Amino acid sequence: MITSQMALMIIAMALVTYLIRMLPMAFFRKKIKSNFIRSLLYYIPYAVLSAMTFPAIFYSTGNFYTALIGTVVALIASVCKGSLIVVAILACLAVFGSGFIFV
Repeated sequence: MITSQMALMIIAMALVTYLIRMLPMAFFRKKIKSNFIRSLLYYIPYAVLSAMTFPAIFYSTGNFYTALIGTVVALIASVCKGSLIVVAILACLAVFGSGFIFV
């Protein structure tokens, strides 16, 4: 990659990052009183993160079935109030174990 192209990409990323943070402060000078708008702005980062992460889960192992088993185990462990490290370890063990079955 040419250095000038890399510099332009870095500048573009910096501008986009700055605009995302600056525009809400410029448009919403007063405190937002609407509960709907406040909850919408609160949950947008979680929704976007989920929308980007969840499809990638099923392509992470190279085998759809092992990824599905790991996801189901992680969801069950998280519903049972497991800590983040416990959920991650159980999901990894489930993927590892199911890898022997779905070769």
